[in-house]
Amino acid sequence: MAQKQRELTPQERAKVEGMKRSWEQKRLVSERLQRIGKRIGVYSGKGGVGKTTVAVNLAVILAQEGARVGLFDCDIDCPNVTRVMRISEGPSSEDGKVMVPPSRFGVRVMSMSMFQENEEEATIWRGPMIHNAINQFLTNTDWGDLDYMIVDLPPGTSDSPLTVMQTLNLDGFVVVTTPQELATLDAKRSINMVRKLNLDVLGVVENMSGDIFGRGAGEELAEEMDLPFLGRIEMRADYQHSETKPTVFTSDAVADEFHVIADAVRKRLAELDPDN
Repeated sequence: MAQKQRELTPQERAKVEGMKRSWEQKRLVSERLQRIGKRIGVYSGKGGVGKTTVAVNLAVILAQEGARVGLFDCDIDCPNVTRVMRISEGPSSEDGKVMVPPSRFGVRVMSMSMFQENEEEATIWRGPMIHNAINQFLTNTDWGDLDYMIVDLPPGTSDSPLTVMQTLNLDGFVVVTTPQELATLDAKRSINMVRKLNLDVLGVVENMSGDIFGRGAGEELAEEMDLPFLGRIEMRADYQHSETKPTVFTSDAVADEFHVIADAVRKRLAELDPDN
């Protein structure tokens, strides 16, 4: 006589249901990401070094060069991509579930700021809420077919960037630093974090180079960490005049700098994955 199967306790049933939800979420994320070519994180351990500036202008340059590009603002606490992109509309949805990102300057954009009633309000969330928000964005957003997704990561080396890295399975990271000593130290920490997760660093970009903060620390960091130096972005007054569009549209000098960075990123991606 067959032994009667023991009924699960409420705690065990809740655990099983949680595992099912987690598996289904991972399946949906995988389906969404299958239509995206290369996923590139723009990252640094320190805030204020210009990750968003680099992410936005790199995305726009790639789109100008003919690529299909998405820009995913994963800085849940302080999302700034929509302000730099001068985009005010949110995503559309036919069924009330799947969101289609709005497009501006040829780039599809998704950001937490699209769901804030007041962009000046602080988002005060603990790690699990940030984790859930990022996963919801990934499972419920239909990016369509993309050649590149540029991901503007939150700063630091803890829960928020870790969630993005583990969920998105990024193809590589552009690490941004400025010439100051503390910025390069935090950039080095970022590189070490990426490497501990067995992910690839594409190279280093030095932002805000010039007479005020100096120049060359990005190249020194790249050499020390055995990485390519992807390019230098000078501190220019041009950024003050970009009130309606990213600076690559208003300054030929800035556009030239980002064309150099885009070329270096493509070259590095090809080296890391020559079959694609």
